Amino acid sequence: MRKILLIPLILMGCSMIPGGGQKDPVVSSRGSVCGDPSIKGEIVGELPGPGGCGIQAAVRVRRIGGIALSQPSVMECNTARTLKGWIDRDMIPAVGKTGGGATALRVPAHYACRTRNHRPGARLSEHARGKAIDIAAIQLADGSEISVLNDWGRGKHGRILRKLHGAACGPFGTVLGPNSDRHHQDHFHFDTAEHGYGPYCR
Repeated sequence: MRKILLIPLILMGCSMIPGGGQKDPVVSSRGSVCGDPSIKGEIVGELPGPGGCGIQAAVRVRRIGGIALSQPSVMECNTARTLKGWIDRDMIPAVGKTGGGATALRVPAHYACRTRNHRPGARLSEHARGKAIDIAAIQLADGSEISVLNDWGRGKHGRILRKLHGAACGPFGTVLGPNSDRHHQDHFHFDTAEHGYGPYCR
């Protein structure tokens, strides 16, 4: 009897051990992905693309904990987990009770087979590998939002955004915002690229 009971536990091990099964997203009976019950969505699976685009094991994320994404966002699991860490550890505490608290992230871009900043001949963006997500605003319970375009460098909301930009640097390999270039005036770009020399944050 003990041998029979051990078999399911062994099979579950890859998704339950931290860091295990990262290339094999797990969906629970309640619609969770990446082996984390708070990351809600569904498996997409292998997502091939031309010229280096594509994701080996993609998921479509709709909600992380109590925070909804404004559009279902396709990515790989390491990126989903890194986003979850930033939301739980940094965003929710930084926003606090402002506007009744954070309820959602406004996401203008996730997976897309394209070059960096859509420039012809440029290197592939991390968006093309499912390792990037763009965040334009934090939506609040009272219907207002903390907007990168409108609030960066301005008052309390601007201080929150600057704190969150800084906190993302390290967990994410690349963090870009309004101070980086004209392409990021209205959003944060977060990706999980490994540069080999530490994170790149501007």
